[in-house]
Amino acid sequence: MAREKPEAAAGAEATPELSYREQLDFLNPIAQPLASRKLTRKLYKCIRKAAKHKQLRRGVKEVQKFINKGEKGITVLAGDTLPIDVYCHIPIMCEDRSLPYAYVPSKSDLGAAAGSKRPTCVIMIKPHEDYQETYDECLEEVSALPLPL
Repeated sequence: MAREKPEAAAGAEATPELSYREQLDFLNPIAQPLASRKLTRKLYKCIRKAAKHKQLRRGVKEVQKFINKGEKGITVLAGDTLPIDVYCHIPIMCEDRSLPYAYVPSKSDLGAAAGSKRPTCVIMIKPHEDYQETYDECLEEVSALPLPL
């Protein structure tokens, strides 16, 4: 990839996964509030469970449509999406409708957690009784994150 550092590209064959700390180097300036490493893992876990029950909205167009329709859920955005214009309106829509949202560092990890081979820049996790405990835990922590000014 063009964004990788030379030493990261050399080791890409051996370890394709970047650590959380390394992924932070590729963040957008608007990636606030950013989920901590622990919360990021919890969100990925919740996304995997939601994907099994088909309770996900994936992609800018689909998430935008269901936010406008008034659907509730946690919106998770990828912090390394470029250009920013693709999805910079989603946090504003979430704030207008009092929906919790958070950024995670990697769109490829976000897509993989959703069970897709393609990276995705935004996902909405819908509540479901089969993973309600995990969802509530994520909802509480995401809601507690400070919103940007």
